[in-house]
Amino acid sequence: MPRGSHASQHETNLPVLDRNMLVKGMGMLLARQDDPAIWLSSEAERAASLNAFLKYRPAGDICVFAYGSLIWNPAIKTMDQCVARLSGWHRLFCLSMTAGRGTAALPGLALGLDHGGDCLGIAYRIAQKDVQSELSILWSREMLLGGYIPKWVEITDQDGHPVANAMTFVIDPSHRNYAGDLSTPAIIRRLATAAGSWGSAADYLFRTLAALRERQIHDAHQEKIGVLVTSALQCAGQV
Repeated sequence: MPRGSHASQHETNLPVLDRNMLVKGMGMLLARQDDPAIWLSSEAERAASLNAFLKYRPAGDICVFAYGSLIWNPAIKTMDQCVARLSGWHRLFCLSMTAGRGTAALPGLALGLDHGGDCLGIAYRIAQKDVQSELSILWSREMLLGGYIPKWVEITDQDGHPVANAMTFVIDPSHRNYAGDLSTPAIIRRLATAAGSWGSAADYLFRTLAALRERQIHDAHQEKIGVLVTSALQCAGQV
């Protein structure tokens, strides 16, 4: 059994945000349950953000670079996918979550792309005719709580050959939810204890690790985090 996979088996019927829920605005409604005082972007704000971003889009189909939950739950229509590398950014639990995967009283964490290093992930290709509709759904999820900046990036294959000019979501280090300076023990504590209406922070971690392994992507740092969170859950009697 892969490391960390057993730790998520104590959770069943987890509320994963699927396409239908996102279209109906359920992400926002559920987030309000976790943190009634949370700031959430409005539909108009997200539409304006998306339209401004698409002014700089390349012609034709576009690629979305996924590095976290978008790998195992893209919830958008895609044509194909491939493993891709993004240089200059690395995968890190650096976004504080007071809703969705945590609460105001017990915040969780989500992954973001922070400066430095590189990251292997999945490049999803969206057909030109579906760009507006699919990115609208994506914006309702990734741009709801704040903390991310949509960005056009150059991705390559694993050997360094250019693949596409893709879009992805990088962390905003100036945002109030930025948590890139947390110590490893603090990260482990949050991931092992926090949960919200979208599921637990630990489940988010373990699903991501499983999805990376399935695609033969090895992230040594996140594997270490997985081992430590599993240990913490075992000590708490949750696995």
